[in-house]
Amino acid sequence: MGQNQLHGKVPSLKSLISLEELVLAINHLGSGGIGDLTFLCVLTNATRLGTLQIQMNTFGGMLPQCIANLSSLRYFHVNEIKIFGSIPNGFGNLVNLESVSLYGNRFSGNKLQGNVLSTLAQCHNLIILALEDNDFNGIVSQEIRGSLPQDIGKLINLEFLDISGNKLFGEIPPSLGSCIKLEYLDMHGNFFQGKIPSSLESLRGHGTNQRSFQECNCHISGGGNSKLCGGIPEFHLPKCRFQHKRELSPTLKLIISLVFGILGVILVLTFLYLQFLRRGKKESASSDSDKFLKVSYQSLLKATDAFSSTNLIGMGSFGSVYKGVLEDGGTTIAIKVFNLVRRGAYKSFTAECEALKNIRHRNLVKVLSVCSGSDYRGNDFKALIYEFMVNGSLEEWLHPAGTNGEINDRQSSLTFCQRLNIAIHVAMALEYLHHHCETPIVHCDLKPSNVLLGDDMIGHVGDFGLAKFLPITSQTSSGNQSSSLGIKGTIDYTPPGT
Repeated sequence: MGQNQLHGKVPSLKSLISLEELVLAINHLGSGGIGDLTFLCVLTNATRLGTLQIQMNTFGGMLPQCIANLSSLRYFHVNEIKIFGSIPNGFGNLVNLESVSLYGNRFSGNKLQGNVLSTLAQCHNLIILALEDNDFNGIVSQEIRGSLPQDIGKLINLEFLDISGNKLFGEIPPSLGSCIKLEYLDMHGNFFQGKIPSSLESLRGHGTNQRSFQECNCHISGGGNSKLCGGIPEFHLPKCRFQHKRELSPTLKLIISLVFGILGVILVLTFLYLQFLRRGKKESASSDSDKFLKVSYQSLLKATDAFSSTNLIGMGSFGSVYKGVLEDGGTTIAIKVFNLVRRGAYKSFTAECEALKNIRHRNLVKVLSVCSGSDYRGNDFKALIYEFMVNGSLEEWLHPAGTNGEINDRQSSLTFCQRLNIAIHVAMALEYLHHHCETPIVHCDLKPSNVLLGDDMIGHVGDFGLAKFLPITSQTSSGNQSSSLGIKGTIDYTPPGT
């Protein structure tokens, strides 16, 4: 029924189940509306339909999805009917196709849901493929955006290929040279660039065996692609002035992106980690300074009522210990004031500060702060501020009468369990000093008066004025042997643990 004056809507062809050819070309069928091509869906009942030619009519709309179900189709011509939209999914499943003509329409490549050229690569029987004058300017290939796919080389029986007048770009794939039966190749009017692949020289044309492409009677056109160069003489293109850099494959691009992405993440994490460490050091330094009470000579003077004898709670070799109450918060403290007139007092102050600055243990007297300056007379003033132990020293509990015969205010003696617990507390403190400090410390003056008891009767070792630091090298070289040579405490007294 081709080349008549037929017009109007195509009626239902549902009953034509034995139809083998449908030729409606060169008429005035259709109204240009969206539903003009719905009659094609009933043709799926015609299981022997091999030819469908509806070109050069006034059909409108889009190709229906049911086209992909015409499995016996060999010739499919829908050129110059101004249909638009996307090529149906599954179009490439029509593996019996020998001739496909879609030229002169408004198919939009950037709307492609099926991969036109890559999908048609499955149609190994394809001889004629006419796609000229469409708008395949988007994702033509899932692999190489906007360029001819490598799969084009699978169409080994292809004799006619026209993709002119589209908006394809990129390089011409070398696999096109695998279509050795090509007699007609038209790519003009696109945006291809780069060098013409030398593989096109292997094109022989139909009916030839060993002749090169130049020797066969073939048509080839590549004009209109201003960025193409070199290649076979039939293209009449300028020589390439430089070797075009080969574009990286998508896989390599992905690998490079992942590598740089991972390196970027590592650099960011490293930077954040260094910032965290730097901030931690600052916070540690500030916390170390903040955790100590800020006291001055004037505040200690007020706390002890000018170091009144009524607040004197103990005396040692290098100074006196006073009880005081700070005005800020009413904290009760013990202040050890060093008598700097005594020989060795400076050394004792320095040794105790050095020993206490880095040690922390529940059975050691907690140092709260230090005061180093001048008194109201301008003399040097050194003092250590400790946590106040409400139950005094172990000496007071073991010897209530004291060394001068005076009776202290302790109303009861220690029970056996309390004595045992205090001994354990002292042993735990010594074990920490000897084995768990960065530099082992020997107390050198452990005695009952230097063991202080808190309100829960927990023992705390104090007074590190004679403490010695034991070098690790000497500790390890001595093995299991121990010696008290050079380690002296109170005169005529050798304390345990030395």
